[in-house]
Amino acid sequence: MDSLQERIEGLDALIGARLGGATVNLQPIPGEVPVVQAVIGGRDELPIFVTAADEQILCICYLWTEAEIVPEKRLELLELLLNLNPSIPLSSFGRVDDRYVLFGALSRDARVDDIADDVATLSDNALDALNALSGYLL
Repeated sequence: MDSLQERIEGLDALIGARLGGATVNLQPIPGEVPVVQAVIGGRDELPIFVTAADEQILCICYLWTEAEIVPEKRLELLELLLNLNPSIPLSSFGRVDDRYVLFGALSRDARVDDIADDVATLSDNALDALNALSGYLL
């Protein structure tokens, strides 16, 4: 089975092309689980993390923490996230510990072109989510 690094060779150029020539920096993150961070120029605050398991490739973007939600609007925000999930292409809202995320998953056999599509779409969706939901955040 290919390593994550081998699997995503050329991913930076493909993502950049899908985002109108944006600069993309891929940085491996050391650890037990292989993870690559994709930082897209102009979107530095919303890096996408790509990892591979036996059955899937997961792309994830951290959006905000529990502490950043306006307390009186928390329930309304959670309902809105559930309602928005079906209408967001290639992405879903979730939570990892106290951090809200947007993520996409692909087959372990996905081509690098498919991974690039997912990362570019996830990045666009994360920007849209932050803009649309900023009224719920401190």
